[in-house]
Amino acid sequence: MTQTCILVVDDEPIGRETLAENLSEEGYAVVEADSGEAAWRLIDADPERFDAILLDRMMPDMDGIEILRRVKLRPDMMHVPVIMQTGMTADADVLEGLQAGAYYYLTKPFSADTLLAIVAAATRDYRGHKELAEAVQRQSSTLSCLVQARFVFNTPEEARDLAALAAHAAPDPGRVALGLSELMLNAVEHGNLAIGYDQKSKLIEDGCLHEEISRLLEQPEFNGKYAELEIERSAGELVFTIRDQGAGFDWQAYLEMSPERAFDTHGRGIAMSRMISFDTLEYRGRGNEVKALIRL
Repeated sequence: MTQTCILVVDDEPIGRETLAENLSEEGYAVVEADSGEAAWRLIDADPERFDAILLDRMMPDMDGIEILRRVKLRPDMMHVPVIMQTGMTADADVLEGLQAGAYYYLTKPFSADTLLAIVAAATRDYRGHKELAEAVQRQSSTLSCLVQARFVFNTPEEARDLAALAAHAAPDPGRVALGLSELMLNAVEHGNLAIGYDQKSKLIEDGCLHEEISRLLEQPEFNGKYAELEIERSAGELVFTIRDQGAGFDWQAYLEMSPERAFDTHGRGIAMSRMISFDTLEYRGRGNEVKALIRL
């Protein structure tokens, strides 16, 4: 397996070397840049080299926000996670970074454990995106002829595979697959299996989320539950409707990227789906049904 490569950008030598040492000890390949300009030269020369960018916000030549904006404007890098390390924790400052595409944050000073948890979350999400993109490429494009369909699923694996297939009903499958996968995984994990936000945070921290999902799927109260995906095409729009059999949730708080969750290891899926994959995203009722629309 190819070693996961992290670009560490910091103009302060001791801090940069400490970051690089902690990441190297965890098994990451690390490339260092001592300025924004140096970082951009590395990125521009080989954009597919990096699996995540750990970026200091305040630098004298080119600050972190400018590098972030440049990265997110490149189609070949728009999904690469950028982790912003900063001492600027006011909501307005965090929101500026979120709006520019920094979905992961580290507040200075931070511990090695916090650093490794956030880097692991970011690279896990990016690895999942790349695997999904590869699955989309392998699937048939004949679903562009689809007018109406209904599917059921009850495991994370079925959700990912079905998302990769169903995305081909859309004109841009790569764009849609990520959002579909996030919404369908939510239907399994948070909907049918009732894994709460704080509980998922703890499971990720302990490295046992997948084991807990497998355990729950075998329990009598959960193993008969399923979620469903409906697809309907009309002259002007393509609609994906996802339902689960759970109790629902307070979905309003998750439609936007939130400064309060910028420092967490998860919780970005719904907002990213709304921003990247669909033209409109609408939850219904108690939150166990979501309608995602693409204008044709």
